[in-house]
Amino acid sequence: MYARLSAAAVAVALSIAAPHAQAPPQKVTIPVEYHTLDNGLKVVLSRDTSSPTAVVAVYYGIGFRTEPKNRTGFAHLFEHMMFQGSENLGKNEFISLVQSNGGILNGSTRFDFTNYFQIVPVHTLETILWAEADRMRGLKITQENLTNQQDVVKNEVKVNVLNQPYGGFPWLDMPQVANTNWYNAHNFYGELEDLDAATLEDVQRFFDMYYAPNNAALVVTGDIDTKATLSWIRRYFGGIPASKLDPMPDVSEPRQEEERRATKVDPLASRPALALGYHVPKRDTPEYYAMGLIDQLLVQGEDSRLHQALVQRRGLTGSVSGGINPLLGSMFDVNGPTLWMVWLIHDAERSADEIVGAIDEEIARLQETPIAREELDLALVKRRSRLYADYEQFVGFGRANLLACLALFDDDPAKINRLEDEFRKVTPALIQKTAREYLRRTNRTILTVTAKTKGN
Repeated sequence: MYARLSAAAVAVALSIAAPHAQAPPQKVTIPVEYHTLDNGLKVVLSRDTSSPTAVVAVYYGIGFRTEPKNRTGFAHLFEHMMFQGSENLGKNEFISLVQSNGGILNGSTRFDFTNYFQIVPVHTLETILWAEADRMRGLKITQENLTNQQDVVKNEVKVNVLNQPYGGFPWLDMPQVANTNWYNAHNFYGELEDLDAATLEDVQRFFDMYYAPNNAALVVTGDIDTKATLSWIRRYFGGIPASKLDPMPDVSEPRQEEERRATKVDPLASRPALALGYHVPKRDTPEYYAMGLIDQLLVQGEDSRLHQALVQRRGLTGSVSGGINPLLGSMFDVNGPTLWMVWLIHDAERSADEIVGAIDEEIARLQETPIAREELDLALVKRRSRLYADYEQFVGFGRANLLACLALFDDDPAKINRLEDEFRKVTPALIQKTAREYLRRTNRTILTVTAKTKGN
């Protein structure tokens, strides 16, 4: 998980007009400069002088949703391969280069992209751009590196999922039972036998196909000279050839017409757990933004309806969590079918059906009774505060993340400055309509975790 810096978010939140105010609060405008190189590389530059640092983020349009069949976990495996050396930098030398210059770095694999980023002192920016271009141009692909990283990823799966109480719950488990299309429903962390089956030829083809400039977005934010930065990008990335991309597979999900139920036996869990997953509206529609506010109303914060009902009034659980595309990002950095989830851990004396019944009562109230304007305004305040907190996440990486996704998915990174407006268009009537269609029982999957009991 990325760290969060909250000072800027608090400042923004304090500047927001009260929920009953008529005039909308003053918007924060993010500077966006957008270019596309001749080889197809999308380049986003955003100047921010709050600290003498720069964020470099490269996002490739391949994630675990569309990784090859019979190669589950391959996209994540390849993420690890990108740190194994390139034409001019040996194994782990990329990491050493960043860290020796006072920077930090990481990478991650998500549903619809794989990303790599560095946060560095701004005076080292040209060197870091050169290094990123070096591994985009030519990765060091050897059997030794592949075998090594297969073992690393398999161990990661064992540590984070197989040998962990509630491992994979619900972020890995729920998509596999709530979706029907393989691309959305497979074990994207990787089956151990599939990870073992990956070949050197698989890795080379994957790199040649997807790790190309015409399948990537490069974002640089921070205290940068945008003219000089663009010149360096053209110099180091401009000569990398584009690839011929395969057509994207159909990742759509059919409309769900019946409630699904699944149970997972977890011998390491000490208490039972429950999760509900609902298919959400198509991304970037009015209903999608309405769902973002429904999320705030129902499950975000101690003032949310589900926290009040399940924790405060009934004592059914100590906490309740949820979100759109939760634990893997946000509602903005996913491009295909996704879920709104609610999950909790509870005492064995409380049945899953009792808790689901209490959740249903709150959902029915939202479906049947239009919310007051004051409550919708409060949800807008919370959503706005979260949006600006995301911008400042992890020393400004959150801004780069959102800009990269909007460039990669929409070819429109300037949309970052219109997101708030889309939420403000949502009305109580649209909230009610969206809740009726997307929070219906026939659009959900209920996943229960059975905990270890005495005598087992």
